[in-house]
Amino acid sequence: MALGRGLGELLGEIGTAYQNDSKVVTSKNTVLELDVELIKPNPHQPRKIFNQEKLKELSSSIVNNGLLQPIVVTRDGGNYLLIAGERRLRATKMANIPKIKAIIIEIEDSKLRELALIENIQRDDLNIMEIAYSYAGLLNDYKITQEELSKIVSKSRSSIANTVRLLTLSKDTKEKISLNQITQGHAKLIIGMTEEQQKLMVDSIIGQKLSVKDTEILVKQLKDGNKEPVEASKETISEKVTYDFKKLKDIQEIVKNDNLDAKFDKDYFKIKINSQEDIEKIAKYFS
Repeated sequence: MALGRGLGELLGEIGTAYQNDSKVVTSKNTVLELDVELIKPNPHQPRKIFNQEKLKELSSSIVNNGLLQPIVVTRDGGNYLLIAGERRLRATKMANIPKIKAIIIEIEDSKLRELALIENIQRDDLNIMEIAYSYAGLLNDYKITQEELSKIVSKSRSSIANTVRLLTLSKDTKEKISLNQITQGHAKLIIGMTEEQQKLMVDSIIGQKLSVKDTEILVKQLKDGNKEPVEASKETISEKVTYDFKKLKDIQEIVKNDNLDAKFDKDYFKIKINSQEDIEKIAKYFS
């Protein structure tokens, strides 16, 4: 099945409808105030996780400023099926607003997944695992290549390939990615590891707050030297730099004698400023 008429044309229709807000655009595209209870969610909506705090912020904004951009729906018998704007719909319901501005377009059922995916990707609204599942769905449903998909979603083929590969990770690892506890950069380094090794790596990344570079070093150590997973200390991954602060101790005492709060914090020598008088005291050391 080809992606055909597709997407560019349909997105163009939506853009035209936005520009002609609250008017009948064509016989096919109309902006109306619809009862929120008549709108059903898109079964192909790729987004699975909705940040409740951000929804509350959006809901408050809609209450104070109104809905700035309509949602997009298609007719479904006596009801409507949501195509784009689930966050806006949820936030409107959260605000107990009974009606919502919506653009109505005619669309084939086969296009629902495409529009839901593209709309979210264009808004950077999906987490990387939701995008991975959506890519896989489009590749399988439409029997297209990654190269063809790359042209549709305006992403490089390598980016699509790397994203889809995340689906080969363990269930627990994918969950941690979805919750933003580890990044895609971390995740791509542990693809191909056993489930046990993945768990070790994920626990280390989260527990020790490892950077992607630290993770890369640990993965290399695990692959090169240790066939069995071992607990790793972050000190063995990154070179720990320490400094001798003895020569600054005298300066610290002088500063303290001026009733200034001075201390060493990691790699910094800090002087706390509580007033303009403190600034004058510090300035005299450099005059």
